[in-house]
Amino acid sequence: MIQRSANGYAQLTLTFALTLTLGLLQWPLGEVRGQGELSPAVVLQQLLSRYGDNGTISVPQLRMLLTRLNTQQNEENDTETCTHPTTLTNHCLAAGTLAVHGLSEQSHLDGPGLREFCPTMLQQLDARACRAQQSQEPEPSPRPTDAEVWGFGFLCVTVISLCSLVGASVVPFMRKTFYKRLLLYFIALAIGTLYSNALFQLIPEAFGFDPLEAYYVSKSAVVFGGFYLFFFTEKVLKMILKPKEKGGHGHSHFPVDRHGNGDVEDGVMEKLQNGEVGGGVSLPRVDGEIRGDAEEDRMLSTTQAVQVSSGCYWLKGQAYSDIGTLAWMITLSDGLHNFIDGLAIGASFTASVFQGISTSVAILCEEFPHELGDFVILLNAGMSIQQALFFNFLSACCCYLGMAFGILAGNQFSPNWIFALAGGMFLYIALADMFPEMNEVSREEEEAGGSGSLLTFAIQNAGLLTGFSIMLLLTIYSGQIQLG
Repeated sequence: MIQRSANGYAQLTLTFALTLTLGLLQWPLGEVRGQGELSPAVVLQQLLSRYGDNGTISVPQLRMLLTRLNTQQNEENDTETCTHPTTLTNHCLAAGTLAVHGLSEQSHLDGPGLREFCPTMLQQLDARACRAQQSQEPEPSPRPTDAEVWGFGFLCVTVISLCSLVGASVVPFMRKTFYKRLLLYFIALAIGTLYSNALFQLIPEAFGFDPLEAYYVSKSAVVFGGFYLFFFTEKVLKMILKPKEKGGHGHSHFPVDRHGNGDVEDGVMEKLQNGEVGGGVSLPRVDGEIRGDAEEDRMLSTTQAVQVSSGCYWLKGQAYSDIGTLAWMITLSDGLHNFIDGLAIGASFTASVFQGISTSVAILCEEFPHELGDFVILLNAGMSIQQALFFNFLSACCCYLGMAFGILAGNQFSPNWIFALAGGMFLYIALADMFPEMNEVSREEEEAGGSGSLLTFAIQNAGLLTGFSIMLLLTIYSGQIQLG
């Protein structure tokens, strides 16, 4: 006599029940013989009511049903000598399996659809695909510890804040041709990283999506492809047609030499040559003429004596009352901007170390050219070298305060709202702020045409594609990034 274990009887009972259910579902749904009589239609509706919603069942709910059925097969079944097909997938209702029926993760099945899908459900149970997925899927990575969140956050914000001090080191090279081309590359790099970080990281996190899903990453790449296609087409058409008008506008933070005289750079260089002692900084000219007597009177005298500001001997320069209003507006707006940057960094590190590093890389690429432009504007508004460095660094330190608020909010509440805010901010900065700035920096060489125009176009493309590639690789290989 063949001895069957209790486990074998359980499997036989499950197979018999599924076979009976499949046979019942072959009956037409409309053959309901009575209100209280059990019929195939009633059984089907009971399944949809228990495991679905509103008379339909979604793909995730189907997985839950199959997982529930697989609980009848415990680990002792693994010792049996039954052979399972080797061509079957190890994942429960994988994308390829769903595609055979024209389904996706967002699909819902009604009664007839579920009846048609029953053979596939039996195949998944026979292959133990759902149970295999449940046992083979790695556990979700734990949230970073407080030490990791604060440590990595403080390190990244410090590196970003140091960008505000780089401005003084590059001022002597401002009149060089390679400086503008280098700045153009960094602006394009900032656009690529900010835009891609919003697409690949911040927006999916805000909606609760998993950015590691291949279907999401590929669609996000197509979104960037649409943006890049129109950018490429527009630039090529402009180079071919070579328009003569010089219209357009932009709110560039970097005062490029679009007036032909380079007065801003001359004023900055004069300050350096005078040892930061009251060098006169003239206002920009328009078509080679000074704007007028009223603004001419506001020029700083080259013989003006050095004053000590607020008792700080090392922070010497013009009195605060003599500094233009533009300098304070730039300082305050940068402080608010950096606070929001820190908010995004802090919230990102509470989600994962990878998310925080990815956001920090995007902000770093944006801050480098941004801080260079702000430094030049502060000098032109009347500040000395020391004052410009101090207030530029002071506004950058607001990032620390934002990081602290972001970490506290991310630990106490869901950081998805902060990700949504940061995603919108990144898109605005990339497309509405830095994109016109990139056009302003490259306008002179583009209008001149020739090899200089082609080189400028190549630099823009290199920066955009580099930023996109950095964010794409960080997203794809985030699971392999291990820190600590």
